[in-house]
Amino acid sequence: MVVDVQQLAEYRYRAVREVLGGSPIGEVAVRYGTSRQTLHGWRRRFEQEGMQGLLDRSRRPRNSPTRLSAEVEAEICELRRRHPRWGARRIAHELAGRGQESAPSRATVHRVLSRNGLVRAQEQQHPRKYRRWQREAPMHLWQMDLVGGVPLADERECKMVTGIDDHSRFVVIATAVAVPSARAVCSVFSAAMRRYGVPFEVLTDNGKQFTGRHQRPQPVEVLFERICRENGINQRLTKPRSPTTTGKIERFHRTLREEFLDHVVPFESLASAQEAIDGWVHAYNHQRPHQALHMATPISLFRPHAAPVRDDEHPEQVNTEPKLAIEVVEPPALPPQGTAVEFEVRVPPSGEIALVTGRQRVSIHQALAGRTLTVWANHRSVHVLLDGHLVTTTPSRLRPEDIAYLTMRYGARPAGPEPAPAALPRARSGTAILAAGEPIEVERKVHRDGIVCLAGGRHQVGFALANRTITLRLDGHLMHAIADNALMGTWPCPVPADRLGQLHGARTAASPLPPPPLPTGAIRAQRKVHSSGRFQINGQFIKLGPRHAGKIVTVVIEDTHYRILHGENELAVRPRKKLGPITRLYVKGMGTQRDRQGSPDDKPSKKS
Repeated sequence: MVVDVQQLAEYRYRAVREVLGGSPIGEVAVRYGTSRQTLHGWRRRFEQEGMQGLLDRSRRPRNSPTRLSAEVEAEICELRRRHPRWGARRIAHELAGRGQESAPSRATVHRVLSRNGLVRAQEQQHPRKYRRWQREAPMHLWQMDLVGGVPLADERECKMVTGIDDHSRFVVIATAVAVPSARAVCSVFSAAMRRYGVPFEVLTDNGKQFTGRHQRPQPVEVLFERICRENGINQRLTKPRSPTTTGKIERFHRTLREEFLDHVVPFESLASAQEAIDGWVHAYNHQRPHQALHMATPISLFRPHAAPVRDDEHPEQVNTEPKLAIEVVEPPALPPQGTAVEFEVRVPPSGEIALVTGRQRVSIHQALAGRTLTVWANHRSVHVLLDGHLVTTTPSRLRPEDIAYLTMRYGARPAGPEPAPAALPRARSGTAILAAGEPIEVERKVHRDGIVCLAGGRHQVGFALANRTITLRLDGHLMHAIADNALMGTWPCPVPADRLGQLHGARTAASPLPPPPLPTGAIRAQRKVHSSGRFQINGQFIKLGPRHAGKIVTVVIEDTHYRILHGENELAVRPRKKLGPITRLYVKGMGTQRDRQGSPDDKPSKKS
């Protein structure tokens, strides 16, 4: 609404004239919608200046002692043009650090920038509300991640391994790597711990360099997790697709890109790139104020475990050179070429252990799923052991670079002596190389009917070896069965000589043929007494009486008679009418199978 200045002056003149004519000033003020004090002021100004005194006057003060000088305003604008990313808070902090007597506030700097058109108008958005947190002291938590964008002159783009202290925002890791492998990440992490000390906790995302919890088909422990475990570091992981949990390291990545990576040209080499990164990180830690730290520098709050600060020492003089007294567990060194390694691996539900994808797999029985096995491997053999006992031996297809891969992935270590005879050497085509007449050995399990499967055929080895794993030694035209380091039997070899090298699990026979077992006395057999009170052995019925029905009895087979025992008690002695061989020695059924470590009498039945 536009107000006519002359009409306003005449309106006030009528009010003043009524007061001068003798009307009560309070009544006149009410009629003209003003106060007594204002009306007194109109009358006084009319008496002194006439009609000009009734016009509106400027309320601008005659002097402004706190007004910002033109020099300071020009300096604010110059800082903004020179550093476009600096906001009002940073500019106010820089001016205060120059020793000015009356440094402008953040609000004053913002008004200056707005007045000079140096603030870009943007639509205000309501930010999401996050649950913010921060550790109470330095070295309590490190946040780590990987970031790309380091260009090289050969058109490669390298990545950086980064780490930041959660409390002080001090950058503890900023190293460019040619390949972001698990070993490269662990080497950089170990170097940072040697320099600053071992943190209490480490927070990372779920990248494969940091964790193996999402490996399929079974989770595994990667090298980074092993280093954390052996150094006593509590490793924390973010939820999948939740980058805000590691917000401090992500915010550092944004600053790194906007202030450094977006303004560099391709580096000649990785070393020159690392030199430039180190210079920028030093300025970030020691010179650049951080708004989240109330404009303090990260070095002023960081206290490494390796270099404690004395009370009389200024924070800026903290020496971060290596003084670590803690023994840092580092990634294992690569073994010399041609040596054997051993490591632990957990059996997946399928029983198929993929040591090197596409090159070496080992099949384990599914009954061992979830168990941790020890793998001994070299360029010729792969032995799998459970608690020191050999499970299987497989010919090795591993190359020298595969041995190095196993060292990085599983933390393989140099192995001790070979736990079992080596597998048969193989040619490039995969065919086993077997000298003429060279004996080989294979492990096979005997079925409950006394039969083993070998080279697609079924061969009888005896009921006495049922449900046991034996060693079959194929020596020329003979096949020997070995159990408990004793020769249990010998038969003609059922496998042609040209197919011996194709047997699964075949290995070189490293020990001579053992002797037969020593005589152990009479043969014993188990039988269950029928409800009629009798049982059958070798086609002969023996009656004990109904009171013994359901019992598991032991029959001691002598040359001319049978002795029937129940536990330690002798129930009867019967003459032996048939002298044929006895093939079934044990009773079938739950709870009646022989304990391999003892005699049939050592395991009583449920009803005895």
